[in-house]
Amino acid sequence: MQNSKTFLLVVLGILAAFGPFVTDMYLPGLPAMTAYFGTTASMVQLGITTAMLGLAFGQIIVGPLSDKYGRRKPLLLSLGVFFFSTIGCIFSWNVEVFIFFRFLQGMAGAGGIVISRSVATDCYSGKELAKAFAMISAVNGLAPIIAPIVGGVLLKFTNWQGIFFALLVLGILLLLLCGRLKESLPREKRITISAFSSFQTFLPLLVKRKFMSYVWVQALILGVIFAYISSSPFILQQHYELSPLMYSFCFAGNAIALIIGTTWASYFRSMRKGVLLGVGGSFLLSILTALTLWFELPILYFEGALFFTLLFSGLVMPTTTTLALDAERQKAGTASAILGAVGFLIGGIVSPLVGLGNILHATAIVMVACSLIALGLMCRNK
Repeated sequence: MQNSKTFLLVVLGILAAFGPFVTDMYLPGLPAMTAYFGTTASMVQLGITTAMLGLAFGQIIVGPLSDKYGRRKPLLLSLGVFFFSTIGCIFSWNVEVFIFFRFLQGMAGAGGIVISRSVATDCYSGKELAKAFAMISAVNGLAPIIAPIVGGVLLKFTNWQGIFFALLVLGILLLLLCGRLKESLPREKRITISAFSSFQTFLPLLVKRKFMSYVWVQALILGVIFAYISSSPFILQQHYELSPLMYSFCFAGNAIALIIGTTWASYFRSMRKGVLLGVGGSFLLSILTALTLWFELPILYFEGALFFTLLFSGLVMPTTTTLALDAERQKAGTASAILGAVGFLIGGIVSPLVGLGNILHATAIVMVACSLIALGLMCRNK
């Protein structure tokens, strides 16, 4: 007996949000954590970097394993690792230990991201698949915005450890929910090679130009988003002098842009046209956002430019996902792993870069550079 469509979409949405919640829910607490561990802002930011690297590496592992053993077992194992690593984060005695457990936590969160895409590919096709990915992309865009709000509200009543305790409770609830999730990949459709050999399925996909072009375009546009996410606690709380709670609400305003962008994608008959419009708009608006940062304009100018940057960036997420995974349906788990891993790898690179020198200038440069390269790739692959 299969899960109902409503239940399946709810679970896929929560799984898609799990990774971003892992990386972003504690963002409002970064300045406070700097004081708690007696370290620098860049060291605390490494917790973001290592979590993103964990999300990238974890998807490389979970993707092929889910093609070999099905979707359910790797997912439940990932949630078990999340439980262990979150406890480690809560009781970390120095920043280095915290960074290590953040890497494990990122790896665990990867299971939800890669398997949500794979299950969608198992269960849907064509227009339904595009709609499912639009929903997943909307959640992926919304979760990084909602997560800091929740973190900011929690900081009114607790400390940064309380945020991780809330993540632990979320993981337990998700484990109970996934216990009801039926296997979506029948045994006859699973790859038959050994678990070790299954990782070799990456190589054929990595040399497919069409598939990889969409992977890199999505990853670079994610670089624009991650550049803002990583620098936002310091830009909004230190430069614009917002409180953690006001920072969270300001951060939340951008959720509307991402929702509009990802929802807009479902109205395109040609996914490729959606990608072209999204990437072009993201580039032009990234330049505008960069100018507001470079010349230190008032926050309303910055937030206004950023809103439309995220709107067009949101359009890119479901369109590139649909084009990439629909082309590699037979290896959906592995293809999904590559798509997610490269995106978070770019995020892991971008996060420390925005902290170099003047954070306003560094963020401006990274946003423009990522969107420019993405535009160049799309123009090259016409």
